[in-house]
Amino acid sequence: MTRAGTVRRRAVLAATLAAGGTLAIPSILRADVYPSKPVRVVNAYSAGGTADVICRIYCQVLSARFGQSFTVDNKPGAAGTLAAGIVAHAPADGYTLLYDATAQSVNPSLFVGKLPYDTKKDFAPIFLTMRAPNTLMRNAQFEAHTIPELIAIAKAKPGSLDCASTGIGTVQHVSIELLNQMAGIKINHVPYREISTARSDLFAGRIPLHFVNVPSTVAFKTSKEMTCMAHTGPEPVAVLPGVPAIADTLPGFVTWEWNGLFAPAKTDNGLVTRLNGELNQILQDAATQKRLDELGALTKANTVAEFTAFRDQQIAFFAEIVKTANIHIE
Repeated sequence: MTRAGTVRRRAVLAATLAAGGTLAIPSILRADVYPSKPVRVVNAYSAGGTADVICRIYCQVLSARFGQSFTVDNKPGAAGTLAAGIVAHAPADGYTLLYDATAQSVNPSLFVGKLPYDTKKDFAPIFLTMRAPNTLMRNAQFEAHTIPELIAIAKAKPGSLDCASTGIGTVQHVSIELLNQMAGIKINHVPYREISTARSDLFAGRIPLHFVNVPSTVAFKTSKEMTCMAHTGPEPVAVLPGVPAIADTLPGFVTWEWNGLFAPAKTDNGLVTRLNGELNQILQDAATQKRLDELGALTKANTVAEFTAFRDQQIAFFAEIVKTANIHIE
C-alpha cells in the first residue's frame, strides 16, 4: 500500500471511530488486519477421530498462512450441540469458530424445539472441508457379499439382521433407515457409543454389518476379517477401488459424511469471504491434498454460497428421513 493509501485508510478509521462506533468500518479493513491474536476452533468431536484429524490438517496450514495460531478445542458431547452452542453465543469477531459435521444437518429435526440455537440463523457457513460417502462394512464370514444378496436375505428373514452405527440420528443410522425404506426391508439398528467398540464386534463377528464413513474404512481395506460391501456415493470412490455404490442397486441412494467450518452468524462478510478464500487455497497445496486424499476425505473448491446451499439441502434431507423412520432421542 502506498503512503497516500495508508493516510486515506487511517482517515476513514479515525472518522468512523469519531462517529461513535466500529460497525461502519468497511469489511475489507477488518479482514485485512485479521487475525491479530490466536483463533479458537471449537471442534464438536473427540480428539483422534476423523473430524479431529481433518480439522487439525486445515488448522495447521491456516496457522502457517496467517502467522497466528488456529487452535483446536475439542468439545464433544450432546450430539455436537455442546460445541455448536458455545460458538453460536460467542462474539462474532472471527476469533471463535466452529468445526462441525453431519450432525448439524440432522440435529434440527432430531431435537425439535430443544436446541439452544437456530442452526440456520446463528451460524455463517465458511467452507466445506470434507465430503465423503458412507460405507457398509461386513464381517468376512457374513453370507451376503453384495447389496442384492443382502436385500434377499433381509427379505427372507425380516428383522433378523443387525447393523451397527455410532449413535442414534447419525448419518450412518440414517443410511440404515434409508436402505430399509428404499429396499423394503427391515435391518435392525444397533447404536454404539464408540466406533472402536462397534468395529471390534464386527471384527469378531458379533455383529454382521456396520455403516461407517470412507476415512474410517480406508485403514481396513486390506483386512481379512472385514470387507467393504458398498459405498453411498453417486460415483466410484478412488481410495476404494472396485467397491460398488448402493445406488447401483437402488438408484438415488446417496448419503454424505461431511465436515465444515462455521462462524457466529453476525461475523463480518469480508472476513468470512477471506477465510473461504484461504481454505480454497489450501486445496491447491499438493502435500495437503495428498494427506486428505490418503484419508479418503474427498475435497473440492467451494464458495460460501455453495456450502450454505449444501448445508440447507442436507437439513431438508435428514428432516424427511427422521420423520419417515420416526427417529427420536428420549
